[in-house]
Amino acid sequence: MKEITVVSGKGGTGKTTVTAALASVAENVIFCDNDVDAADLHLIFQPKIIETHKFSSGCKAFINKDICTNCGLCTEHCRFNAIHYNESRQLEINPFQCEGCRLCERICPAKAIFSRENTNNFWFVSDSRFGDLVHAEMGPGEENSGKLVTQVRKKAKEIAKQKQLNFILNDGPPGVGCAAISSLSGTNVVLMVIEPTKSGLHDAKRLVELIESFGIETFAVINKYDINTEISDLIEDFLSEKKIPLLARIPFDKEMVESMIQGKTIIEYNSDSEISVLIKEIWSKLIA
Repeated sequence: MKEITVVSGKGGTGKTTVTAALASVAENVIFCDNDVDAADLHLIFQPKIIETHKFSSGCKAFINKDICTNCGLCTEHCRFNAIHYNESRQLEINPFQCEGCRLCERICPAKAIFSRENTNNFWFVSDSRFGDLVHAEMGPGEENSGKLVTQVRKKAKEIAKQKQLNFILNDGPPGVGCAAISSLSGTNVVLMVIEPTKSGLHDAKRLVELIESFGIETFAVINKYDINTEISDLIEDFLSEKKIPLLARIPFDKEMVESMIQGKTIIEYNSDSEISVLIKEIWSKLIA
Protein backbone atom coordinates (compact mmCIF):
# COMPACT_ATOMS: atom_id res chain seq x y z
CA MET A 1 0.00 0.00 0.00
CA LYS A 2 1.37 3.40 -1.03
CA GLU A 3 0.22 6.81 0.13
CA ILE A 4 0.16 9.66 -2.41
CA THR A 5 -0.43 13.21 -1.16
CA VAL A 6 -1.39 16.10 -3.44
CA VAL A 7 -0.24 19.46 -2.06
CA SER A 8 0.24 23.08 -3.06
CA GLY A 9 2.14 26.03 -1.68
CA LYS A 10 -0.95 28.23 -1.67
CA GLY A 11 -4.70 27.99 -2.04
CA GLY A 12 -6.43 28.25 -5.41
CA THR A 13 -3.85 26.39 -7.49
CA GLY A 14 -6.31 23.65 -8.52
CA LYS A 15 -5.01 21.01 -6.10
CA THR A 16 -8.44 19.60 -5.21
CA THR A 17 -9.56 19.77 -8.85
CA VAL A 18 -6.56 17.67 -9.87
CA THR A 19 -7.12 15.25 -6.98
CA ALA A 20 -10.77 14.75 -7.95
CA ALA A 21 -9.78 14.21 -11.58
CA LEU A 22 -7.25 11.57 -10.52
CA ALA A 23 -10.05 9.85 -8.60
CA SER A 24 -11.82 9.25 -11.91
CA VAL A 25 -8.98 7.07 -13.20
CA ALA A 26 -7.56 5.61 -9.98
CA GLU A 27 -8.33 2.03 -9.03
CA ASN A 28 -7.95 0.16 -5.73
CA VAL A 29 -7.76 3.50 -3.91
CA ILE A 30 -9.21 5.07 -0.78
CA PHE A 31 -9.45 8.86 -0.73
CA CYS A 32 -8.67 11.13 2.19
CA ASP A 33 -9.32 14.87 2.43
CA ASN A 34 -6.56 16.27 4.66
CA ASP A 35 -7.58 19.89 4.13
CA VAL A 36 -9.65 19.77 7.32
CA ASP A 37 -9.75 23.56 7.80
CA ALA A 38 -11.50 24.08 4.45
CA ALA A 39 -12.50 20.65 3.15
CA ASP A 40 -14.04 20.72 -0.33
CA LEU A 41 -13.28 17.39 -1.98
CA HIS A 42 -16.74 16.22 -0.89
CA LEU A 43 -18.32 18.86 -3.14
CA ILE A 44 -17.23 16.81 -6.16
CA PHE A 45 -17.43 13.38 -4.56
CA GLN A 46 -20.96 14.01 -3.21
CA PRO A 47 -20.48 11.16 -0.74
CA LYS A 48 -22.99 9.32 1.38
CA ILE A 49 -21.85 9.53 5.01
CA ILE A 50 -21.60 6.11 6.66
CA GLU A 51 -19.93 7.04 9.96
CA THR A 52 -19.80 10.32 11.92
CA HIS A 53 -17.34 10.90 14.77
CA LYS A 54 -16.74 13.89 17.04
CA PHE A 55 -13.26 15.31 17.39
CA SER A 56 -12.02 17.23 20.41
CA SER A 57 -9.72 20.08 19.40
CA GLY A 58 -8.77 20.89 23.00
CA CYS A 59 -10.25 22.44 26.13
CA LYS A 60 -11.41 25.85 27.29
CA ALA A 61 -11.51 26.95 30.92
CA PHE A 62 -14.54 28.50 32.62
CA ILE A 63 -15.08 30.09 36.03
CA ASN A 64 -17.99 29.28 38.33
CA LYS A 65 -18.56 32.78 39.66
CA ASP A 66 -20.80 31.51 42.45
CA ILE A 67 -17.87 29.91 44.27
CA CYS A 68 -14.94 31.96 42.93
CA THR A 69 -13.22 33.88 45.76
CA ASN A 70 -11.36 36.26 43.41
CA CYS A 71 -8.05 35.29 45.00
CA GLY A 72 -6.23 36.04 41.73
CA LEU A 73 -3.98 32.97 41.85
CA CYS A 74 -5.13 31.88 38.40
CA THR A 75 -4.42 35.19 36.70
CA GLU A 76 -0.95 35.30 38.27
CA HIS A 77 0.00 31.93 36.81
CA CYS A 78 -1.75 32.05 33.42
CA ARG A 79 1.11 32.30 30.93
CA PHE A 80 -1.31 33.14 28.11
CA ASN A 81 -2.74 36.18 29.93
CA ALA A 82 -6.26 34.79 29.40
CA ILE A 83 -7.69 35.56 32.86
CA HIS A 84 -8.56 39.13 33.80
CA TYR A 85 -10.56 41.16 36.28
CA ASN A 86 -13.58 42.79 34.66
CA GLU A 87 -15.07 46.18 35.53
CA SER A 88 -16.87 44.59 38.48
CA ARG A 89 -13.57 43.21 39.80
CA GLN A 90 -14.76 39.69 39.00
CA LEU A 91 -12.33 37.25 37.38
CA GLU A 92 -13.26 36.07 33.90
CA ILE A 93 -11.58 34.05 31.15
CA ASN A 94 -11.12 35.24 27.57
CA PRO A 95 -11.90 32.13 25.47
CA PHE A 96 -9.87 33.43 22.53
CA GLN A 97 -6.70 33.64 24.64
CA CYS A 98 -7.21 30.43 26.64
CA GLU A 99 -5.03 27.62 25.32
CA GLY A 100 -6.65 24.89 27.40
CA CYS A 101 -3.57 23.98 29.46
CA ARG A 102 -5.83 23.55 32.54
CA LEU A 103 -3.20 24.88 34.96
CA CYS A 104 -5.74 27.32 36.43
CA GLU A 105 -8.13 24.43 37.07
CA ARG A 106 -5.47 22.51 38.99
CA ILE A 107 -4.27 25.37 41.19
CA CYS A 108 -7.61 27.00 42.03
CA PRO A 109 -8.02 26.61 45.83
CA ALA A 110 -11.80 27.07 45.61
CA LYS A 111 -12.17 24.58 42.74
CA ALA A 112 -14.11 27.27 40.90
CA ILE A 113 -12.47 26.66 37.51
CA PHE A 114 -13.47 23.81 35.22
CA SER A 115 -12.76 22.85 31.60
CA ARG A 116 -14.91 21.78 28.69
CA GLU A 117 -13.77 20.02 25.54
CA ASN A 118 -14.29 21.73 22.19
CA THR A 119 -16.31 19.23 20.16
CA ASN A 120 -17.44 21.49 17.33
CA ASN A 121 -15.49 19.27 14.93
CA PHE A 122 -16.36 16.06 13.13
CA TRP A 123 -14.75 13.47 10.89
CA PHE A 124 -16.55 11.10 8.57
CA VAL A 125 -16.24 7.83 6.70
CA SER A 126 -18.26 8.02 3.50
CA ASP A 127 -19.03 6.09 0.34
CA SER A 128 -18.86 7.74 -3.08
CA ARG A 129 -18.97 6.88 -6.75
CA PHE A 130 -15.16 6.80 -6.68
CA GLY A 131 -14.83 4.68 -3.54
CA ASP A 132 -14.37 5.25 0.18
CA LEU A 133 -13.68 8.78 1.38
CA VAL A 134 -12.47 9.84 4.83
CA HIS A 135 -12.95 13.54 5.47
CA ALA A 136 -13.54 16.05 8.26
CA GLU A 137 -15.13 19.35 9.19
CA MET A 138 -13.63 21.77 11.70
CA GLY A 139 -15.69 24.48 13.37
CA PRO A 140 -14.73 28.15 12.80
CA GLY A 141 -11.69 29.15 14.84
CA GLU A 142 -11.02 25.63 16.13
CA GLU A 143 -7.48 24.41 16.70
CA ASN A 144 -5.41 21.22 16.39
CA SER A 145 -6.03 20.75 12.67
CA GLY A 146 -2.81 18.72 12.50
CA LYS A 147 -4.16 16.26 15.05
CA LEU A 148 -7.39 15.91 13.05
CA VAL A 149 -5.39 15.26 9.86
CA THR A 150 -3.57 12.47 11.71
CA GLN A 151 -6.93 11.00 12.73
CA VAL A 152 -8.43 10.90 9.23
CA ARG A 153 -5.21 9.49 7.75
CA LYS A 154 -5.13 6.78 10.44
CA LYS A 155 -8.68 5.75 9.60
CA ALA A 156 -7.94 5.73 5.86
CA LYS A 157 -4.99 3.40 6.45
CA GLU A 158 -7.15 1.07 8.54
CA ILE A 159 -9.74 0.81 5.77
CA ALA A 160 -7.06 0.39 3.10
CA LYS A 161 -5.52 -2.52 4.99
CA GLN A 162 -8.91 -4.06 5.71
CA LYS A 163 -9.97 -3.92 2.05
CA GLN A 164 -6.45 -4.66 0.72
CA LEU A 165 -6.34 -1.50 -1.37
CA ASN A 166 -3.17 -0.50 -3.21
CA PHE A 167 -3.22 3.26 -2.68
CA ILE A 168 -4.32 6.07 -0.41
CA LEU A 169 -4.80 9.34 -2.29
CA ASN A 170 -4.71 12.38 0.01
CA ASP A 171 -5.95 15.82 -0.91
CA GLY A 172 -3.56 17.81 1.26
CA PRO A 173 -3.98 21.32 2.64
CA PRO A 174 -2.25 24.32 1.06
CA GLY A 175 0.77 26.00 2.63
CA VAL A 176 3.34 24.81 5.15
CA GLY A 177 1.40 24.92 8.43
CA CYS A 178 0.54 22.23 10.98
CA ALA A 179 -2.02 20.51 8.75
CA ALA A 180 0.47 20.36 5.87
CA ILE A 181 3.18 18.91 8.11
CA SER A 182 0.76 16.26 9.41
CA SER A 183 -0.23 15.44 5.82
CA LEU A 184 3.34 14.95 4.66
CA SER A 185 4.66 12.93 7.60
CA GLY A 186 4.89 9.28 6.60
CA THR A 187 3.52 9.67 3.06
CA ASN A 188 5.32 7.85 0.23
CA VAL A 189 4.93 10.23 -2.71
CA VAL A 190 4.08 13.93 -3.06
CA LEU A 191 2.47 15.55 -6.08
CA MET A 192 2.83 19.35 -6.07
CA VAL A 193 0.31 21.45 -7.98
CA ILE A 194 1.79 24.84 -8.88
CA GLU A 195 0.16 27.82 -10.57
CA PRO A 196 2.22 30.15 -12.82
CA THR A 197 2.13 33.28 -10.66
CA LYS A 198 4.82 34.98 -8.62
CA SER A 199 3.09 34.00 -5.39
CA GLY A 200 2.63 30.46 -6.72
CA LEU A 201 6.36 30.11 -7.38
CA HIS A 202 7.33 31.75 -4.09
CA ASP A 203 5.08 29.49 -2.02
CA ALA A 204 6.13 26.42 -3.99
CA LYS A 205 9.73 27.11 -2.97
CA ARG A 206 8.71 27.22 0.70
CA LEU A 207 6.79 23.98 0.30
CA VAL A 208 9.75 22.24 -1.36
CA GLU A 209 11.91 23.17 1.65
CA LEU A 210 9.38 21.46 3.91
CA ILE A 211 9.11 18.37 1.70
CA GLU A 212 12.91 18.08 1.51
CA SER A 213 13.08 17.92 5.32
CA PHE A 214 10.99 14.73 5.12
CA GLY A 215 12.97 13.24 2.24
CA ILE A 216 9.83 12.32 0.27
CA GLU A 217 9.88 11.48 -3.44
CA THR A 218 8.29 14.47 -5.16
CA PHE A 219 6.67 15.19 -8.51
CA ALA A 220 5.00 18.33 -9.84
CA VAL A 221 2.47 19.64 -12.33
CA ILE A 222 1.98 23.23 -13.45
CA ASN A 223 -1.73 24.02 -13.62
CA LYS A 224 -3.01 26.67 -16.07
CA TYR A 225 0.56 26.96 -17.33
CA ASP A 226 -0.43 28.99 -20.40
CA ILE A 227 -1.84 31.96 -18.46
CA ASN A 228 1.76 33.08 -17.84
CA THR A 229 4.34 31.14 -19.81
CA GLU A 230 7.18 33.31 -18.51
CA ILE A 231 6.51 32.28 -14.89
CA SER A 232 5.91 28.70 -16.04
CA ASP A 233 9.42 28.69 -17.50
CA LEU A 234 10.82 29.95 -14.18
CA ILE A 235 8.94 27.18 -12.35
CA GLU A 236 10.40 24.59 -14.72
CA ASP A 237 13.89 25.95 -14.10
CA PHE A 238 13.33 25.73 -10.34
CA LEU A 239 12.01 22.16 -10.56
CA SER A 240 14.97 21.18 -12.74
CA GLU A 241 17.36 22.71 -10.21
CA LYS A 242 15.68 20.72 -7.42
CA LYS A 243 15.55 17.57 -9.58
CA ILE A 244 11.78 17.34 -9.21
CA PRO A 245 10.19 15.64 -12.25
CA LEU A 246 7.52 17.70 -14.00
CA LEU A 247 4.75 15.26 -14.92
CA ALA A 248 2.56 17.63 -16.92
CA ARG A 249 1.81 21.18 -17.95
CA ILE A 250 -1.97 21.50 -17.69
CA PRO A 251 -3.49 24.25 -19.87
CA PHE A 252 -6.29 26.56 -18.86
CA ASP A 253 -9.60 25.29 -20.21
CA LYS A 254 -13.13 26.59 -19.56
CA GLU A 255 -14.32 22.98 -19.62
CA MET A 256 -12.58 22.46 -16.28
CA VAL A 257 -14.68 25.27 -14.79
CA GLU A 258 -17.87 23.97 -16.38
CA SER A 259 -17.24 20.47 -15.04
CA MET A 260 -16.83 21.84 -11.50
CA ILE A 261 -20.10 23.77 -11.80
CA GLN A 262 -21.87 20.53 -12.69
CA GLY A 263 -20.23 18.67 -9.78
CA LYS A 264 -18.18 16.46 -12.10
CA THR A 265 -14.51 15.83 -12.68
CA ILE A 266 -13.07 16.85 -16.05
CA ILE A 267 -12.84 13.19 -17.05
CA GLU A 268 -16.54 12.63 -16.28
CA TYR A 269 -17.38 15.83 -18.18
CA ASN A 270 -15.22 15.12 -21.24
CA SER A 271 -12.99 12.07 -21.12
CA ASP A 272 -11.40 12.93 -24.48
CA SER A 273 -10.31 16.46 -23.59
CA GLU A 274 -6.62 17.43 -23.53
CA ILE A 275 -6.68 17.77 -19.74
CA SER A 276 -8.34 14.37 -19.32
CA VAL A 277 -5.56 12.75 -21.35
CA LEU A 278 -2.95 14.54 -19.20
CA ILE A 279 -4.65 13.43 -15.96
CA LYS A 280 -4.54 9.81 -17.10
CA GLU A 281 -0.85 10.16 -17.92
CA ILE A 282 -0.15 11.77 -14.52
CA TRP A 283 -1.77 8.88 -12.67
CA SER A 284 0.11 6.30 -14.76
CA LYS A 285 3.42 8.02 -14.01
CA LEU A 286 2.63 8.31 -10.29
CA ILE A 287 1.82 4.64 -9.77
CA ALA A 288 4.78 3.61 -11.90
